Amino acid sequence: MGQVQASGITAIIDNPDRETELLIGIAQRILDRARQGGADQAEVGISSSLAREVGVRLGEIEVLEEARDRGVRVTVYRNHCSGSASTGDLRPDVIDECVDRALAIARHTQPDKACGLANPEWMAREFPDLDLWHPADLGIQDLIDRALIMEQAGRDADERIGNSEGASVSTEAGIGVYANSHGFIGSSRGTRHSQSCVLIARDDSGMQRDYDWDSSRRFEALARPEETGTGAARRVLRRLGARRVPTGPVPVLFAPEVARGLIGHMVGAVSGGNLYRRSSYLLDSVGDVVLPEWATLIEQPRLPGGPASACYDGDGVATRESALVADGKLLRYVLSNYSARRLGLTTTANAGGVRNLTLAGPSRSPEQLMAEMDTGLLITEVMGQGVNLVTGDYSRGAAGLWVENGEIAWPAEEITIAGHLRDMLGNLRGAGSDIDQRRSIRVGSLLVDRMVVAGQ
Repeated sequence: MGQVQASGITAIIDNPDRETELLIGIAQRILDRARQGGADQAEVGISSSLAREVGVRLGEIEVLEEARDRGVRVTVYRNHCSGSASTGDLRPDVIDECVDRALAIARHTQPDKACGLANPEWMAREFPDLDLWHPADLGIQDLIDRALIMEQAGRDADERIGNSEGASVSTEAGIGVYANSHGFIGSSRGTRHSQSCVLIARDDSGMQRDYDWDSSRRFEALARPEETGTGAARRVLRRLGARRVPTGPVPVLFAPEVARGLIGHMVGAVSGGNLYRRSSYLLDSVGDVVLPEWATLIEQPRLPGGPASACYDGDGVATRESALVADGKLLRYVLSNYSARRLGLTTTANAGGVRNLTLAGPSRSPEQLMAEMDTGLLITEVMGQGVNLVTGDYSRGAAGLWVENGEIAWPAEEITIAGHLRDMLGNLRGAGSDIDQRRSIRVGSLLVDRMVVAGQ
């Protein structure tokens, strides 16, 4: 990462309008150059960001980074052939060379009738303020102090916490422009502030590691550093004395941080790339039951302050609130303009993925879900790559907490859990009210009726 100059701070944080105007001017230059070079259509994305990050470990500074990045990517289309090129150097002569490279690549690629811009009438026309821009020009020392407080609070929580993998704090402000030869020009700006703490605890049974973290558009909305530090301490202490669980079929409760992955696997299976490649267990599944009747998945791309909010997708298509699943039935796929054309369908404004996909429906507290489970496994961590979206088979390593009589009995590790995604998601027994709102997929705990658990 390069060093930040004072002018970079001013451009991004103190005068974002000037930076946006600069990027728009570059985008227009690129589109003019592409048209003059013979392109039928062209599109360009430009980003400009300022990021700072610090990391401490055992009270000592380990990471100090300050980065000022700019980048551009241009794609041209000619006779159904496409070419793309990118650069991080925004000098005019370099920009012109980048466009020329994209045009040269397009002359050597095979025609693809699915490539090209989305229809002009689908472009975004309204750009409401989504409450995403909250820059905090914090000094490096401010971030260091916060990280030190966080780690120290975690280390002081219990004498069994004798080591740490460190605490980190980061802040980033970014501006983006997307433009295409339809005459569409869209700009966006957003901030992201994050913190995390990773601790190691030891007792007679051995060592364990766990962490806590937080992220927000607003720096002042982050959890207090002491809360994240002690949160990491609570999580690592509850893992001490872990043992294997009995082998057999049992109910499994996925904590929010891993439950998000279950929904993410389903989203991946109904996304355009896997569908047109015929590599999904949910081929031709619109109208099929994929979740219980009580469950609805709603995408809210214009949610104020949302972690993935945007007025338009990566193709410039206007985003809108839309159900992906209603009353358990899949209503649509997740499509960009290109994947939609490959499938003979219409884009769902999902170039770049889903945005603030929220599980709606009746919910219960995690304690109520454990009481309903009675005896089973609460999963807090999964590992490995044993998810096959072609077949739907699911098999992963896991760690968590064994539950008996609706109460946490002891920590568990060295577990393998297995099932099939269609059965796991279709037979969900309940969803938790503990929704994690820090990610683009927003779900709480999920209680799966039964999975094969291998332990002892």
